[in-house]
Amino acid sequence: MKGCILIIEDSIDIREATGKILELEGYDVIFAENGRKGVEQAQFQKPDLILCDIMMPELDGYGVLYTLNQNPDIATTPFIFITAKNERIDMRRAMEMGADDYLTKPFDEDELLNAIESRLTKKEKQQEFYSKCLDNLNTLISKTEELTEIRNLFSERKIRAVKKKQLLYYEGDNAPALYLVISGRLKTIKITKYGRELVTGIYNPDDFLGMQALLLNEPYSETAEAIEDSTICIIPKDIIDYLLSKNTGLANMFIRILSNNVREKEEQLLQLAYNSVRKRMADVLLRVLKQLGNEDNSTIKISREDLAAIAGMASETVSRIITDFKNEGLITKKGSTIKIINSEELKKIKS
Repeated sequence: MKGCILIIEDSIDIREATGKILELEGYDVIFAENGRKGVEQAQFQKPDLILCDIMMPELDGYGVLYTLNQNPDIATTPFIFITAKNERIDMRRAMEMGADDYLTKPFDEDELLNAIESRLTKKEKQQEFYSKCLDNLNTLISKTEELTEIRNLFSERKIRAVKKKQLLYYEGDNAPALYLVISGRLKTIKITKYGRELVTGIYNPDDFLGMQALLLNEPYSETAEAIEDSTICIIPKDIIDYLLSKNTGLANMFIRILSNNVREKEEQLLQLAYNSVRKRMADVLLRVLKQLGNEDNSTIKISREDLAAIAGMASETVSRIITDFKNEGLITKKGSTIKIINSEELKKIKS
């Protein structure tokens, strides 16, 4: 068999017709007639790919995808929506939630098979990221025998691609795993009661997300979103618990990471409380340069909205201050690209 595919579809005609096409191509096919049973089948059978309708009884397709994304063992399984909904807003929502593809009914046989084959091929390439993930874990584990055990606990299914603007987890979600950034960048955000977004952290390769919630056994206190196409390694809670019980060096490293995170949050709060808007923006530019700067360490690419969210100010205020900095010869700006011309003068800004 070429692989196992789960079809979650409430229409028996579509379910059976799609299944027949796939079986003739050599796939092992399993079925579920509604979203709730689909989740159960996915968690029990662990298929290689999931085809899922959106409009279904008991639990719709969005609910299926959201629920499966909370399970580290299933979250990286390729997921394709098959639906009659063809509005752009529906497609955008599906992709932002993490769907790998979106087929609009009626679809033909070639379209279906091409979508499935391309997603399964992409999944195979994740093995490269798996190897890189284990290299990162080498720095966390001091004993060779422990590394051997971790290799046995991990599989390539723990590697997940996260598209730009896709949410990794929501504030209030339970924390089933720790996330290690392999490539790309992500940010954590909080939404104020007035609807304003505040960026609380930016995470680069080799950074961990969700550590505090996982170790405290609490829901996530922030929402995590990809700034660019990214790849993450999912480390389930039971593996973290195992590692911490076996390796005091790892526990100490986690403590240092948490302490640095707390210090950075305290500095951010002090800046929001006491610094002028010019000083806040200067500090934000320098901080973002350190986190997102390119090879020449002087250029960053960031939207006005993200700068406002990091600085905790209105977008209009950001525009005004950035224009002032340009006129003062401190920076240049073209589109969303900002080049720092005089970092020393930015550091000296007080008001």
